Amino acid sequence: MSTLIDVNTHDDSTDNANSNQSESSTQTVFTVEDIHKILPHRYPFALVDRIIEYVPGKLAVGIKNVTFNEPYFQGHFPGRPMMPGVMIVEAMAQVGGIVLKQMADMDNALFVFAGIDKVRFRRPVVPGDQLIMTTELISVKRRRFGKMQARAVVDDQRVAEGELMFSLVE
Repeated sequence: MSTLIDVNTHDDSTDNANSNQSESSTQTVFTVEDIHKILPHRYPFALVDRIIEYVPGKLAVGIKNVTFNEPYFQGHFPGRPMMPGVMIVEAMAQVGGIVLKQMADMDNALFVFAGIDKVRFRRPVVPGDQLIMTTELISVKRRRFGKMQARAVVDDQRVAEGELMFSLVE
């Protein structure tokens, strides 16, 4: 039996008198502490600060607050810091991991990259940016392989997108 993490549910509406609230008017939030209970990643590879939306078995939206203190900025690039594309992809994958790890009987599972397709980078991500990443589950095969569509935006501008494949490691 799977143990799903407890999350805080907040009502986005300011008018609680409306009894016909739609599912989209609530959002699920996972704090960094919740994320650490789900994902095995730790500093310097814990790249998700918060999950701001979560639909079980379907999608997750996460935030990465990009700061100048990130270790990769020392060498990428001195005088013009940019978040490496591989780190953006890894951050998107970690948001995808939230979806996979919350599926039934997957709480002790370890998923790793199995492939990356059609990834494109549209603009640099720099210190001070807030990276908002959305991953949507496309398919799961034999409960061993997953495929997700991922995209990342900063200030409503696309910075990266692509398909991420995952494999269950036993």
